[in-house]
Amino acid sequence: MNSKFSADAAPITLYRHEKSGHCHRVELMMALLDLPYETVELDMANGAHKMPAFLKLSPFGLVPAIEDNGITLSDSNAILVYLARRYSAGIEWLPEDPLAAAEVQAWLSVAAGEIANGPCAARLVTVFGASLDHEDAVEKSHNLFRVIDRILSARAFLAGDAITIADVAGYSYIAHAPEGGVSLDPYPAIRTWLSRIEALPNFRGMARSPLPAGIGNRAGNQI
Repeated sequence: MNSKFSADAAPITLYRHEKSGHCHRVELMMALLDLPYETVELDMANGAHKMPAFLKLSPFGLVPAIEDNGITLSDSNAILVYLARRYSAGIEWLPEDPLAAAEVQAWLSVAAGEIANGPCAARLVTVFGASLDHEDAVEKSHNLFRVIDRILSARAFLAGDAITIADVAGYSYIAHAPEGGVSLDPYPAIRTWLSRIEALPNFRGMARSPLPAGIGNRAGNQI
């Protein structure tokens, strides 16, 4: 996909953890925009994200963060907005129309709320050993997925019939929900939506983690 990236500009630097869905949102967006970038892996287990140098990039000590030719920015959804506004060409990743833009914003709120508290939280337990209520997170995931599956049964993408940053914000943790013990088998419309995103030019998946025993899976073509 075309982008507005200057040929003489330095690549964007993405500070990340390779299995963070928040980081993958940003990497997926840069890949879909065909932007040159390089990654810096943070040793978060040893507190690299809390070191003074990184806190200058991300004041709350959270990944992802980017450096883009003198610009620094953190928060995955904020970075999606920035990339869409600065580099999008040919696709309206963040619509100008007020109502369409509001619907995209609503899905960004879902990504920061229901997705974070559902499939993201469930996966934090199984993949990273977080001390969270796994059963509650799984229940919240299924409650969310039933709504999303119903919506996607009537449209191609989350915010309508065209892809937007809403889909990028939602993709990573939904696609990897089985790693958190949340099967996608009951949700055919979600599975079709995942496949639709994975078929896009330049699609880049997130590193996989083992599935918990007994979980039905259709996690797509992530690599």
